[in-house]
Amino acid sequence: MTILITGATGNVGRHLVQLLNAANRPVRALTRDPDNAHLPAGVDVRAGDFTDFTSLEAALEGVTALHLMTSFGPANATVPNSRDLVAAAVKAGVRRVTLLWNGFEGPVEAAVEDSELEYTHLRPGEFMSNALSWAEMIRTEGVVREAYGEIGHSPVDVRDIAAVAALALTEDGHAGQAYTLTGPEVLTAPQQVELIAGALGKDVRYEAEDREGARIRMRAMGIEEDAIEYVLDWRANPPEFAQKVFSTVEDVTGRPARTFAVWARDHADSFR
Repeated sequence: MTILITGATGNVGRHLVQLLNAANRPVRALTRDPDNAHLPAGVDVRAGDFTDFTSLEAALEGVTALHLMTSFGPANATVPNSRDLVAAAVKAGVRRVTLLWNGFEGPVEAAVEDSELEYTHLRPGEFMSNALSWAEMIRTEGVVREAYGEIGHSPVDVRDIAAVAALALTEDGHAGQAYTLTGPEVLTAPQQVELIAGALGKDVRYEAEDREGARIRMRAMGIEEDAIEYVLDWRANPPEFAQKVFSTVEDVTGRPARTFAVWARDHADSFR
């Protein structure tokens, strides 16, 4: 059973490729730049892009399970030609698919649900790895500036999302499920900063930032305008589920979701 991972060098995709490869599952990884993918030996790395439908058809040959992004690129654009893509997957022999949403259900989900594919929705809230955007500030100034930091979220480790996806792609019993994926606790930005400081063993202060200040900072990071507004709107008014704790990770994998403290310790070198 060959499993195709789209977004294979992204936050979730890279960990999913590593998990499946370590379990000796035949894995095909789709990426725009195979020469710089740096994926494990034994992984079938293919060049492809959601804007190049021919490359998707080629990557689907011989595939029976598919991890499908629903958005791509720095602008968080919706995957185009979703019904053609789903039809190509069915024609190629794909039977099972996991769908990683981008915060809302859109045309990709609709196309899959209207098909004969066995599908599992993956619906994470905020990623713990979003805190890596603070790394430069922490390294150079010992400070984190963030807008809407007083609003709590239940961030999830991308490794836990990948673990759920791996099981949904390789085991029975997940078809038709919509998995809401969170971490084990609700945290504000200052609380996350405190946990990062603890992992580093040094003081890191939090400074509240207004929306325009956040825009300026994110533009300087090269983030596109649509993505900036999407992120700020999410942080200002997150969906209700993103401010709650769900036990889905433990229910599916049999072990508790990782805490932010564990994530911070595991990624401490990124902030040094």
